[in-house]
Amino acid sequence: MRPFHYEQAADRATALKLAGAPATPSHVEAPVQYLAGGTTLIDLMKLDVMRPTTLVDINGLAREYGEIRAEPAGLRLGALARMSDVAADPSVRRDYPVIAQSLELAASPQLRNMASLGGNVLQRTRCTYFRDTSWRACNKRDPGSGCAALEGVNRRLAILGVSDHCIANYPGDFAVALAALDATVDLEGPAGRRVIAFEDLHRLPGDTPHIETNLKPGELITGFTVPAGPWTRRSLFLKVRDRESYEFALASAAVALDLAGGVVREARVGLGGVAAKPWRAHEAEAHLQGKPFSEAAARAAAEAAFAQAASGGERSFKAELGRRTLVRALLQAHAMEV
Repeated sequence: MRPFHYEQAADRATALKLAGAPATPSHVEAPVQYLAGGTTLIDLMKLDVMRPTTLVDINGLAREYGEIRAEPAGLRLGALARMSDVAADPSVRRDYPVIAQSLELAASPQLRNMASLGGNVLQRTRCTYFRDTSWRACNKRDPGSGCAALEGVNRRLAILGVSDHCIANYPGDFAVALAALDATVDLEGPAGRRVIAFEDLHRLPGDTPHIETNLKPGELITGFTVPAGPWTRRSLFLKVRDRESYEFALASAAVALDLAGGVVREARVGLGGVAAKPWRAHEAEAHLQGKPFSEAAARAAAEAAFAQAASGGERSFKAELGRRTLVRALLQAHAMEV
């Protein structure tokens, strides 16, 4: 690990001031990074993938940004709330089970006790060519160097939202649930506060895969809001992986349904493990809404969700796995007693 400066921020103003250094010209990496749980950042620093010159410890802001609050209008989650605390919250488990499950199925208990929600949604790809600096061709780590994964080991990588410059997948679970449920993100930065749709937080790779989010330099995620709706109780997160614990998804689905007399009034579908960013499957939702629910309808929705899936190399199985995962999740959500 390279030398770095460590600073502690006791309040928002101090954190923003300490993080006010300008971004590097290439935007590959800001020289100052916020530190909460550190469960992703420190790993990448040890691997020499990320090389910040300063870490700003924001755990002192937990009193202000650590809330877990369910209200009639929706669920409010502070960015410094810990994954394990949110997953165990009775209101979240009852009214937003897809949120609780997406957190509970991630990582290990020790990591969930440390990791913050804000850091969790910003975790970076597990693509081998990104994390191993002995591979020179990685446009996400070194813009313009190429993408070794295109012709290399790519079994786990993305088939939705990819480009000729990058096929890395987004690895997280919680973010998939947030995308499915129309969540918003509260941000604080040198220019003030703003709120954006969670779906707009992450960027597709295009020809600039090294620019992963729409965060402005020095901006801090302070919280998330999940709107209340009749579909949130009939929701679940299904994760398919090579082993049952401490493993990233090969394919996952976050689904929520509002049913009336067997007809789907509203559907929310997010996909994980298969896409370059937390993926909202609008095409699948359109195939379900306003129609009687059936297994055939679920299969049609899954076909629509993966109609534009890329292929190539070891990824060829992922579209079918993704379709089956989504169908299974929809059938399980339909069968829920709420």
